[in-house]
Amino acid sequence: MSRALVFPGQGAQAIGMGKALAEAWPAAQAVFDEVDAALGEKLSALIWEGDIAELTLTANAQPALMACSMAAMRALEAEGFGVDQAAFVAGHSLGEYSALCAAGSLSVSDAAKLLRIRGRAMQEAVPVGVGAMAALLGLDFATAAEVAGEAAASGPGGEVCQAANDNDPAQVVVSGHKAAVERAVEIAKARGAKRALMLPVSAPFHCALMQPAADKMAEALAGVEIKAPAVPVVANVVAHGVSDPEEIRRLLVAQVTGSVRWRESVEWMVGQGVTEFWEVGAGKALSGMVKRIAKETVQKAVGTPADVAALKG
Repeated sequence: MSRALVFPGQGAQAIGMGKALAEAWPAAQAVFDEVDAALGEKLSALIWEGDIAELTLTANAQPALMACSMAAMRALEAEGFGVDQAAFVAGHSLGEYSALCAAGSLSVSDAAKLLRIRGRAMQEAVPVGVGAMAALLGLDFATAAEVAGEAAASGPGGEVCQAANDNDPAQVVVSGHKAAVERAVEIAKARGAKRALMLPVSAPFHCALMQPAADKMAEALAGVEIKAPAVPVVANVVAHGVSDPEEIRRLLVAQVTGSVRWRESVEWMVGQGVTEFWEVGAGKALSGMVKRIAKETVQKAVGTPADVAALKG
């Protein structure tokens, strides 16, 4: 059975995530200690006992979710489930940094610092209220991309609306200027979408409006050591495995403005023989997506000590 380890993105955060892992495995606690030290603050206190609104702020959620994923990864390793037993790693948006950590490409400290910069840069790229995102349910990616293009073209010149996340066969997220995204919602309903709804996000991620953030990430990533991963990382923007450190660096920059090609990434891994997907970290959102993309595969969420125990049978 060929396995892939997949790592969640924003939206999976919850107060208390990873605490039981840290209490059960010293190596998991060490991850939170390393992240706190890297950021010069007790992010772990916010994660475990803080306010969900503060945790959900992009600059906090991104390093926090990576910390939780890596704590789960260290628990897996302590129980004999290493990354060397996986064929590939992949992550949804910020989860790609967790995947790179798990594969040994990035250190936990560097990933935490990069994700803090990434979160702040993405938030600051567009003034609050100017951008938006919406989920279009029941349309395939090609149709959703057409809807986004029509929404952008039917407004004032220069408005952006792009298909940002190709999550699964029936869920595509569009991103851009708020007015254009609102038009996309109405156009999608007219085109037969089952549902089309605005998302409660603070910025329009994964579209051209994020170019200032991409520029900041290019600068930040230039000064970080990226090693060849122990197993290939399936990158969001190309939807296939990559192992060259310089290509990984380039794709992490491109990812800020590029589409998250999650459906294609999962399909590519299945095409390479993957039959089992372990979602490492908080929540079960990716497991649901994988099931809708590749019904024949097995999905397992690994975010608590009980989940780790279940793997041992």
